[in-house]
Amino acid sequence: MAYFTSFWLCTNTHSVLGGLDMASIELENMCLAYPIYGTNSRSLKTSVLNFATGGHLNKDAKTVTVEALKNINLKLATGDRLGLVGHNGAGKTTLLKVLAQIYEPSRGTLKITGKTNCLFDIMVGMDTGLTGYENIILRGLILGFSKRDVEKVIPEIEEFAELGDFIKMPLKSYSAGMMLRLAFGIATSIRAEILLVDEVMNVGDARFMEKAKVRVTSLIHQSEIMVLSTHDHSLIKEFCNKAIWLEHGQIKAFGPIDEVFDKMERYKTKQE
Repeated sequence: MAYFTSFWLCTNTHSVLGGLDMASIELENMCLAYPIYGTNSRSLKTSVLNFATGGHLNKDAKTVTVEALKNINLKLATGDRLGLVGHNGAGKTTLLKVLAQIYEPSRGTLKITGKTNCLFDIMVGMDTGLTGYENIILRGLILGFSKRDVEKVIPEIEEFAELGDFIKMPLKSYSAGMMLRLAFGIATSIRAEILLVDEVMNVGDARFMEKAKVRVTSLIHQSEIMVLSTHDHSLIKEFCNKAIWLEHGQIKAFGPIDEVFDKMERYKTKQE
């Protein structure tokens, strides 16, 4: 995959925050719907209804509600590596954000056992007025770790990000690539039972990508559960043992990778 655009999480045994317990994820009849305000124009409402995933009008006919996920039933346990596949807008990233508890289900239940770490929106919480060191501490505290635990991984993050003396400078003096490397270094120094991965951005030049890939691969094997959203089916076949095919916010197929991909291909053939 060009530039390894899937964002992964990885550590080594010497750069771990937190311990591991048995992890699990369970969703039962989980639905996610959210309103879109300011759609007073009839033509705009019609447009949203035509193109939004599962869009429908509320009874008051003043707002449009988009049903992003519908009746999701899923159980994952230690050892599961789940790949999410489907077209753009199928609900893959939305499902990841529900698992990350960024979005709260509208209906149904979500039960997660174990610490979760996400590799999307990794720049959230970075303060450009603070130094690299200070941002490492800040980000670790935001993620719920003690200052002592965060300080243990600072040398490893500093080495990985390759910032040199810039680690002592405010982030506003960094280039975009430097900031991204620091954010990636922080995120990949946190060990969690559950990894949630979305292909949303790059982490630098080709050489740095190779370093990132090594870190990623290591932690994939250390994690208990991983959920990966990507359009690159070769990555899913390489790292996952199960797959979900999403269409319009609903699960079309769930099971072993080859079975899910076969169902997708048969469906595409019928559509052509």
